[in-house]
Amino acid sequence: MGLPSINITFKEQGVTAIKRGQRGIIALILRGAAPQENPIEIYTPADIPESMNEENRKQVNLALMGYQRPPRKIIAYVIGSEKDYTEAMNYLETIRWDYLAIPEIKPEETTEVANWIKGLRDTKGIRVKAVLPNTPADYEGIINITAGEMNDNTKVYTPAEYCSRFAGLFAGTPLTIAATFAPLPELIDCKKLTKDELDQAIDKGELQLYNDGEKIKVARAVNSLVSTNQEKGDSFKKIKIIDAMDMIHDDIKKTAEDNYLGKYANSYDNKCLLISAIQGYFDQLELEGILDKGKNSIGIDIPAQTAYLKSINYETDDGRTVEDMEEQEIKEANTKDKVYLTANIKILDAIEEICLPITI
Repeated sequence: MGLPSINITFKEQGVTAIKRGQRGIIALILRGAAPQENPIEIYTPADIPESMNEENRKQVNLALMGYQRPPRKIIAYVIGSEKDYTEAMNYLETIRWDYLAIPEIKPEETTEVANWIKGLRDTKGIRVKAVLPNTPADYEGIINITAGEMNDNTKVYTPAEYCSRFAGLFAGTPLTIAATFAPLPELIDCKKLTKDELDQAIDKGELQLYNDGEKIKVARAVNSLVSTNQEKGDSFKKIKIIDAMDMIHDDIKKTAEDNYLGKYANSYDNKCLLISAIQGYFDQLELEGILDKGKNSIGIDIPAQTAYLKSINYETDDGRTVEDMEEQEIKEANTKDKVYLTANIKILDAIEEICLPITI
């Protein structure tokens, strides 16, 4: 029968307390001599083992730079120079993390990793993201770094070698702001593009850097998604929006698994209990400036519940079929082990464009 689950789908239109999950965990797949304990959990530079080679130490330190705060944790999985990523990916599928970077990834390997991320997100409900070089995946879970060479006065980095830095920057960005125009103060030079060239690159789902003459910063915090549709509009191109969606998905899923699945009778009253808890969670996110105030709600999914009741030939005690039932009766009907909910949320974006005509 498979594992019981709650499927939470976010569309463009948007008594257990659901606590916000802590975000900001980076997974790094590094090449070198595998340590005795693999992977290595790193919270600060002091946690980097002395046995780690110099290049890998540099990659960890790049990730730890963060943005407004450092990432919460780095999980460094070290593989031998001749190994592929299968072992590391199998392990990472079993633990919690948010962003992946692979500094020594080769161009011919990026598609495999991108497809793995798509599979985790779309079929297994594991909402993770990868920062990859020159990978036009056209997908919200892949951030495509095409910024060319970057110079920090000690080394000239390729996009692949600087993905750890970008992963740390995104992991260190609070959900109330975006990484758009986030400065990278360590850099002294980057690929120079005109405004038109930057606009075109951003429209193609490329993450680029912008030199404003004084500092180098992220041009716009977008992922690789280009092709939009009714369910995935332009907001799905924003790293900030996807991160908030992923957090909400993970928080609700984890709390439901820990506190509801298998622990309550599937009565209408207990469904209302779950609805109340999730609504309270939405209300808290409104107070924290992540969701737009007064525009977030959850309730019984009447069309889905109606379709299910029809599929099992449901009848009321007095012999009426689903077609003859009132809406409240459909809400209160016995749906065996299934709960059908629907939610509408509005995630707040960050200020990224200011229009100010000045008349004199």
